[in-house]
Amino acid sequence: MHPLLSMRQALTRRQLLGRSASGLGTMALASLLNPSLFANPSQSKPSPALPGIPHFAPKAKRVIYLVQAGAPSQIETFDYKPELDKLHGSELPESIRKGQRLTTMTAGQGKFPVARSVLKFARQGKAGTWMSEILPFHGKIADDICVIRSVHTEAINHDQAITFFQTGAQQPGRPSFGSWLSYGLGSENADLPSFVVMTSIGTGRPDDQPLYDRLWGSGFLPTNLQGVRLRSGKDPVLYLSDPQGLARETRRDMLDDLASLNRLKHEAIGDPEITTRIAQYEMAFRMQMSVPEVMDLSKEPESVKKLYGPDVEKPGTFAANCLRARRLSERGVRFVQLYHRGWDHHGGLPNAIRLQARDTDQASAALILDLKARGLLDETLVIWGGEFGRTVYSQGALSPDGYGRDHHPRCFSLWMAGGGIKPGVTWGETDEFSYNIVRDPVHVHDLNATILHCLGIDHTRLTYKFQGRDFRLTDVHGEIIRGILA
Repeated sequence: MHPLLSMRQALTRRQLLGRSASGLGTMALASLLNPSLFANPSQSKPSPALPGIPHFAPKAKRVIYLVQAGAPSQIETFDYKPELDKLHGSELPESIRKGQRLTTMTAGQGKFPVARSVLKFARQGKAGTWMSEILPFHGKIADDICVIRSVHTEAINHDQAITFFQTGAQQPGRPSFGSWLSYGLGSENADLPSFVVMTSIGTGRPDDQPLYDRLWGSGFLPTNLQGVRLRSGKDPVLYLSDPQGLARETRRDMLDDLASLNRLKHEAIGDPEITTRIAQYEMAFRMQMSVPEVMDLSKEPESVKKLYGPDVEKPGTFAANCLRARRLSERGVRFVQLYHRGWDHHGGLPNAIRLQARDTDQASAALILDLKARGLLDETLVIWGGEFGRTVYSQGALSPDGYGRDHHPRCFSLWMAGGGIKPGVTWGETDEFSYNIVRDPVHVHDLNATILHCLGIDHTRLTYKFQGRDFRLTDVHGEIIRGILA
C-alpha cells in the first residue's frame, strides 16, 4: 500500500474532528509567520517579519558581530591608563577592589600587585581615540567606530559570561541574539539562512575556552531560527551535499514526497515543529547552490584580498571569515556572527595579546573599510568585543613579559560601528585602575537593547510566550544608550 494512503486510513473520524481545529489553526498561524512553508518550493520567498515589526524606521538592516571569545584586556587595547606607570607593583587598594568576588585562580593569591601595560598608546584619527600599538590598522577606522569603555556584566566565568551576551541570560536554554532577530525581522534572502555563524582560533592561545553550539541555538523558538554554522573545509555545512551520483532532480522529487508526508503528519497531530522541518529541508536544498558560491573567495579582486591581509587566503582564519561575513551581509543575511577564540591570557599576556591582535587587527579594520567603500556600512551594524574584561592586578608573577590578568566583569571595552551608531566617539570612563566605572555605565542588557533599537525594534515589545511567560532578549531590563546613537 502507498504510504500516503496508509496514513490517510490511519486517521479516524474521531481524530479528525478532535484535531482539525487545532491543526488547521496551527497551519494558518505557521503560514502567516512563514508563507514559504506552504508555497511551491520553486517559488520560495524570504520569510517576512512579524506583523508590526520594525516598530519604527531602522537605521541598520543587518548585524555583523565579531565576538572576541576569551575576553581581551581593555588595559592593553582601548582603555589607556598612564597613571599605572606610577602604581606598578603596588598593592591594589581595598577601596578600589571593594571586596569583589574573585575567581578561584586568584582568590588564594594573597597579594594583588598592580601591573601596568608594557604597550604604548597613541591617539588615532581626528577624534583622537586612544588605541594600543598592537592595533595599528584600527587607527584607520578610529573615526568610523564608537569605543565604549564602560561595559559591565555580572558573570565572572567564561561560559556564563558569553552565554549572557549571546542570549541575555547566564543559564543556557534561551534563544540567541541571531535567533531573536530571525524571529522578529525574518530574512532578506530565501536562498541563505538569516543567521550564520563562523568560528576561528588565534595564535595568542590556541588551547582557549571551547565554544558550544547552544551559543547560536534557538532555545524555545522554532528550531529553523537557530544559527547555521559554516565551516572552512570542503563541505561548509555538514551533511548538506548530496551523495555522489545522486541527481539534483532526484533530490527534488524526494523532498517533494517527504514534504507531502510531513504535511499529512502535521494535519494529524498539529506539531509546529513539523513545518519547521519542512522549512529546513527546503533551505538545505537551496543552500546547496548558494553556500558554495558565497564561500568561494576566488572571484574577489586582489585589492580586496590585500585589504584583509595575507591570512585571507587561509581557510578558517579570522581574516577569511571577515571577508565572507561581508559577502553574506551584502547578500542579505540578517545576522553574521564570528567567534574568534584565544583572548584568555592568564599568563604571558604581553606576547600572547600581540599574537592575537596580529590575527584580528587588520581584518577587523578591513571589514569596516570594505563595507564603507560599498555603501553598506550605514545599513550594517558591526560590533567587536569579548564577554568581560581583565584585572589591573597581575595573576601570578609580575614581570615585564610574564604577567597575566584574571577575569574582570566590572568594566571592559568594546566598539560598535555602522547603522545607527555615532562614529568617532568614545563613551564611558573608568577609574585610574580601569577597575570601576565612573561615568556612563553600559550593562549587557543596555547594549542588546541598543542593538535592537538600531534595527528598528523596541526591545520591550519583541517577546515570545513560553511556559506561560512572555520572554524577551533583555528580560525585564535594558536602557537604550542614547548618547551613542547617530
